[in-house]
Amino acid sequence: MEITKTPFDEIILIKPRLFLDNRGYFLETHHARKYTEQDLSETFVQDNLAHSKKGVLRGLHYQHPRPQGKLIFAMQGEIFDVVVDIRKNSPTFGKWFGVVLSASNHMQLYIAPGFAHGYCVISDTADIFYKCTDFYNPEYEQTLMWNDPAIGIEWPIKNPLISEKDAHGKLLREAILPG
Repeated sequence: MEITKTPFDEIILIKPRLFLDNRGYFLETHHARKYTEQDLSETFVQDNLAHSKKGVLRGLHYQHPRPQGKLIFAMQGEIFDVVVDIRKNSPTFGKWFGVVLSASNHMQLYIAPGFAHGYCVISDTADIFYKCTDFYNPEYEQTLMWNDPAIGIEWPIKNPLISEKDAHGKLLREAILPG
Protein backbone atom coordinates (compact mmCIF):
# COMPACT_ATOMS: atom_id res chain seq x y z
CA MET A 1 0.00 0.00 0.00
CA GLU A 2 1.06 3.59 -0.57
CA ILE A 3 0.77 6.13 2.24
CA THR A 4 0.52 9.82 1.40
CA LYS A 5 0.91 12.49 4.05
CA THR A 6 -1.62 15.30 4.29
CA PRO A 7 -1.31 18.77 5.85
CA PHE A 8 -2.17 17.07 9.17
CA ASP A 9 0.22 14.44 10.59
CA GLU A 10 -2.73 12.50 12.05
CA ILE A 11 -4.62 12.25 8.75
CA ILE A 12 -3.29 9.85 6.14
CA LEU A 13 -4.29 8.99 2.61
CA ILE A 14 -3.93 5.30 1.74
CA LYS A 15 -3.80 3.70 -1.68
CA PRO A 16 -4.26 -0.07 -1.29
CA ARG A 17 -2.49 -2.41 -3.68
CA LEU A 18 -4.79 -3.28 -6.57
CA PHE A 19 -4.66 -6.69 -8.24
CA LEU A 20 -6.17 -6.23 -11.70
CA ASP A 21 -6.80 -8.82 -14.42
CA ASN A 22 -9.34 -9.59 -17.15
CA ARG A 23 -11.94 -10.62 -14.54
CA GLY A 24 -11.84 -7.34 -12.63
CA TYR A 25 -9.82 -6.45 -9.57
CA PHE A 26 -9.12 -7.40 -5.95
CA LEU A 27 -7.87 -5.22 -3.10
CA GLU A 28 -7.65 -5.46 0.67
CA THR A 29 -9.81 -2.79 2.27
CA HIS A 30 -8.24 -3.41 5.67
CA HIS A 31 -5.28 -5.48 6.85
CA ALA A 32 -4.41 -4.91 10.52
CA ARG A 33 -0.78 -6.04 10.30
CA LYS A 34 -0.01 -3.95 7.18
CA TYR A 35 -1.77 -0.92 8.67
CA THR A 36 0.17 -1.30 11.95
CA GLU A 37 3.43 -1.34 9.96
CA GLN A 38 2.38 2.10 8.68
CA ASP A 39 1.66 3.37 12.24
CA LEU A 40 -2.09 2.95 11.85
CA SER A 41 -2.77 0.49 14.64
CA GLU A 42 -6.30 1.56 15.53
CA THR A 43 -8.88 -0.99 16.59
CA PHE A 44 -12.07 -0.56 14.60
CA VAL A 45 -15.31 -1.51 16.38
CA GLN A 46 -18.07 -0.42 13.99
CA ASP A 47 -18.53 -0.44 10.21
CA ASN A 48 -20.95 1.89 8.42
CA LEU A 49 -22.28 2.22 4.88
CA ALA A 50 -23.94 5.36 3.52
CA HIS A 51 -25.67 5.70 0.14
CA SER A 52 -26.28 9.21 -1.16
CA LYS A 53 -27.26 10.93 -4.38
CA LYS A 54 -25.51 13.75 -6.22
CA GLY A 55 -25.41 17.04 -4.36
CA VAL A 56 -25.83 15.52 -0.88
CA LEU A 57 -23.52 16.99 1.75
CA ARG A 58 -23.09 15.15 5.04
CA GLY A 59 -21.26 16.82 7.89
CA LEU A 60 -19.30 18.23 9.46
CA HIS A 61 -19.64 15.60 12.21
CA TYR A 62 -17.64 14.55 15.24
CA GLN A 63 -18.23 13.07 18.68
CA HIS A 64 -17.22 14.73 21.93
CA PRO A 65 -16.26 13.56 24.51
CA ARG A 66 -16.03 10.07 22.93
CA PRO A 67 -14.25 10.80 19.61
CA GLN A 68 -14.12 8.39 16.71
CA GLY A 69 -11.30 7.73 14.30
CA LYS A 70 -12.57 6.76 10.83
CA LEU A 71 -11.19 4.88 7.85
CA ILE A 72 -13.24 5.92 4.80
CA PHE A 73 -13.47 4.90 1.16
CA ALA A 74 -15.93 5.10 -1.71
CA MET A 75 -17.21 1.69 -2.80
CA GLN A 76 -19.19 3.26 -5.66
CA GLY A 77 -19.21 6.79 -7.02
CA GLU A 78 -17.14 9.82 -6.07
CA ILE A 79 -17.06 12.20 -3.13
CA PHE A 80 -15.16 15.25 -1.99
CA ASP A 81 -14.11 14.31 1.54
CA VAL A 82 -13.18 16.97 4.10
CA VAL A 83 -11.57 17.00 7.54
CA VAL A 84 -11.32 19.99 9.89
CA ASP A 85 -8.91 20.17 12.83
CA ILE A 86 -11.10 20.95 15.86
CA ARG A 87 -8.45 20.47 18.56
CA LYS A 88 -8.36 23.84 20.34
CA ASN A 89 -4.67 23.56 21.30
CA SER A 90 -3.49 22.43 17.86
CA PRO A 91 -1.33 24.70 15.68
CA THR A 92 -3.64 23.76 12.76
CA PHE A 93 -6.89 24.44 14.65
CA GLY A 94 -9.69 25.43 12.26
CA LYS A 95 -7.76 24.40 9.14
CA TRP A 96 -9.28 21.97 6.63
CA PHE A 97 -8.13 19.44 4.06
CA GLY A 98 -10.17 17.96 1.22
CA VAL A 99 -9.58 15.09 -1.19
CA VAL A 100 -11.56 13.22 -3.84
CA LEU A 101 -12.26 9.61 -2.89
CA SER A 102 -13.77 7.44 -5.60
CA ALA A 103 -14.45 3.87 -6.60
CA SER A 104 -11.99 4.38 -9.45
CA ASN A 105 -9.05 5.79 -7.45
CA HIS A 106 -9.54 3.32 -4.53
CA MET A 107 -8.08 5.85 -2.07
CA GLN A 108 -8.84 5.56 1.63
CA LEU A 109 -8.66 8.36 4.17
CA TYR A 110 -7.85 7.77 7.82
CA ILE A 111 -9.28 10.51 10.04
CA ALA A 112 -7.93 10.57 13.58
CA PRO A 113 -10.02 11.52 16.61
CA GLY A 114 -10.04 15.29 17.08
CA PHE A 115 -11.16 16.11 13.56
CA ALA A 116 -14.62 16.91 12.19
CA HIS A 117 -15.56 15.07 9.02
CA GLY A 118 -17.89 15.66 6.11
CA TYR A 119 -18.27 14.96 2.42
CA CYS A 120 -20.32 15.85 -0.60
CA VAL A 121 -21.32 13.57 -3.46
CA ILE A 122 -20.07 14.68 -6.87
CA SER A 123 -21.15 11.63 -8.91
CA ASP A 124 -24.76 10.58 -9.61
CA THR A 125 -24.71 8.41 -6.47
CA ALA A 126 -22.09 7.19 -4.03
CA ASP A 127 -21.75 4.35 -1.54
CA ILE A 128 -19.35 5.26 1.26
CA PHE A 129 -17.95 2.65 3.63
CA TYR A 130 -16.22 3.58 6.83
CA LYS A 131 -14.76 1.86 9.85
CA CYS A 132 -14.90 3.59 13.26
CA THR A 133 -12.65 3.32 16.32
CA ASP A 134 -15.52 3.89 18.75
CA PHE A 135 -19.23 3.20 18.68
CA TYR A 136 -21.69 5.83 17.53
CA ASN A 137 -23.06 7.65 20.57
CA PRO A 138 -25.91 10.00 19.62
CA GLU A 139 -25.64 11.86 22.93
CA TYR A 140 -22.06 12.90 22.03
CA GLU A 141 -22.65 13.74 18.38
CA GLN A 142 -21.71 17.28 17.39
CA THR A 143 -22.13 19.10 14.09
CA LEU A 144 -20.18 22.05 12.74
CA MET A 145 -21.83 24.30 10.17
CA TRP A 146 -20.74 22.99 6.76
CA ASN A 147 -20.33 26.52 5.37
CA ASP A 148 -18.78 28.28 8.38
CA PRO A 149 -16.88 31.24 6.87
CA ALA A 150 -14.25 30.98 9.64
CA ILE A 151 -13.27 27.57 8.21
CA GLY A 152 -13.78 28.49 4.54
CA ILE A 153 -14.16 25.06 2.95
CA GLU A 154 -14.21 25.25 -0.85
CA TRP A 155 -16.95 22.71 -1.58
CA PRO A 156 -17.19 21.69 -5.26
CA ILE A 157 -21.01 21.91 -5.25
CA LYS A 158 -23.53 24.72 -4.92
CA ASN A 159 -26.80 24.48 -2.97
CA PRO A 160 -26.16 21.07 -1.35
CA LEU A 161 -28.88 18.77 -0.05
CA ILE A 162 -28.39 18.63 3.72
CA SER A 163 -30.21 17.11 6.67
CA GLU A 164 -32.13 19.15 9.22
CA LYS A 165 -29.42 18.34 11.77
CA ASP A 166 -26.66 19.59 9.47
CA ALA A 167 -28.63 22.76 8.69
CA HIS A 168 -28.41 23.61 12.40
CA GLY A 169 -24.71 22.91 12.91
CA LYS A 170 -22.71 25.24 15.12
CA LEU A 171 -20.11 27.72 14.02
CA LEU A 172 -16.58 26.79 15.05
CA ARG A 173 -16.45 29.64 17.59
CA GLU A 174 -19.64 28.29 19.30
CA ALA A 175 -18.93 24.55 19.16
CA ILE A 176 -18.11 22.20 22.01
CA LEU A 177 -14.60 21.09 21.08
CA PRO A 178 -11.88 18.75 22.36
CA GLY A 179 -8.92 20.34 24.21
